[in-house]
This record gives sequence, C-alpha cells and structure tokens, in this order.
Amino acid sequence: MTNKIKQYAEQLAEAESSRIGSAPLTAVDAELTVREAYYIQLENINKKLAQGQKVVGKKIGLTSLAMQNLLGVDEPDYGHLLDSMVVENGGQISMEQVLQPKVEAEIAFILKKELRGPNVTTLDVIQATEYVVPALEIVDSRVKDWKIKLADTVADNASSGFYVIGGKPTKLEDIDLELIGMVLTKNGELVNTGVGAAALGNPATCVAWLANKLSEFDIPLRAGEVILSGALSAAEPARAGDSFTARFAHIGQVSVHF
Repeated sequence: MTNKIKQYAEQLAEAESSRIGSAPLTAVDAELTVREAYYIQLENINKKLAQGQKVVGKKIGLTSLAMQNLLGVDEPDYGHLLDSMVVENGGQISMEQVLQPKVEAEIAFILKKELRGPNVTTLDVIQATEYVVPALEIVDSRVKDWKIKLADTVADNASSGFYVIGGKPTKLEDIDLELIGMVLTKNGELVNTGVGAAALGNPATCVAWLANKLSEFDIPLRAGEVILSGALSAAEPARAGDSFTARFAHIGQVSVHF
C-alpha cells in the first residue's frame, strides 16, 4: 500500500467521522486512477472490518447511461455494504448520521450461491439468486457538495450510506426483471418512476458485471450477500422530515424516514 492510498483513505475517513465534507481527491491529484481509488476504498473497508463490522453485500452504482455520461465513464462502479448500513424497512435515519443524503430505488438480489469472476454471465446470476426484493439506497458523499469524478466516488465506497430492503421475497422465475415498474414518492408526492431495464438493460446484467469486476481484486460475491443492482431512476435529495416510499410491480414496497 502506498502512502498516497493511506493518506487519501484517512482523509475520507476523517470526513465521515467529523461530518465535514472533504475536498475532491481528484482536485489535488488529477492523476489518481480508478484502480488506486478502489484500493483506497478497500483500505477504509478493512479498517471497519478490523473494528468488528461485517461485509453483508455489495452495491453497484452508475448503471444508467445518464449517470455514466455525467461522469464521463463507460462502466459502473461498486462499493461494499456493511452491517452498520442496514436500516429496517419503514425505519428512520437521523440527519446526524449523514452528510448530504440522496435516495435511490433499486432491486436487491439475495444470493444462494457464490459468484466468482471472470466470465460470469447474466444466466449465472439468475441461477445463483435466491430471490429479489425492493430496496432503497441512501447514497451519501464524504466529498463536499457532491463535486465528484469517478475516482472520487469509487474511493468513497461508491458514495454508500445506508440501505433498506422490504417487500416480499420473489423468485426470478415469477417476474420479468426488465419490465418491473417502480414509482418513488417523497412525502406522498410522486418524484420518480423507473423500470428494471434502466439498469444496463437488466439488473442481473449489473450483478454479472460486478462479479467480473471484483475478480480483479480476487473478491467473490458470496452466498447470502445482498447485492443492490443499481438505481432505476435519479437520486432524490433527502432532508429532515422527509419520507420516501418505493413501490415496485409484483415485489412490493419499501420505505424510509428522515
């Protein structure tokens, strides 16, 4: 591990603990690579594991063409989900726990078999999935004002905050992932709609990408893990007093309050 990776990891960890946004890493180091950023992410994840937290899954970001174009990239990114990030369906998140949260609606995959890349296919993902459920991801950035480039969000654990799963466990053979519709409401008002195909054409394709990307770091997707497969619509800012509910065709609904 280089001193640069350790230094940048400490900078992001300090922003998280102090709840004071950091300057973008890319603003001071224009040469920072995405691969280095993943090692920064792993440095902070390993610190949290040493403190007793546990990895319970992974999240995939930048699955829509709109978000990829916004950051000037041609592939998604990923982050680790820890047991400290889990929020009960219908639960509440204090604004003291976050910096600048936004809410996304996603389909979560619960795995029954390990997936280890490379060469994992969409069919492999379908066969390895126990069931899917609706999810809300609360994305958050330790970088001030969300002024991020790809390396910034990757280093910051793909801007992960918290997540909520709800609805009813549904087998993949009972639904069409590409056609699942979603509506997201905020304080009872419709703010976003989406469909499964918004995530790389099929959310299972996103999970296959993740398994293959993780193989570069010799990390598998393990049985029992929760995989957030990517937002089906734009992220919606959250403020104190806000309530969000995502309703999905066939698989139910999930909600969270601030």
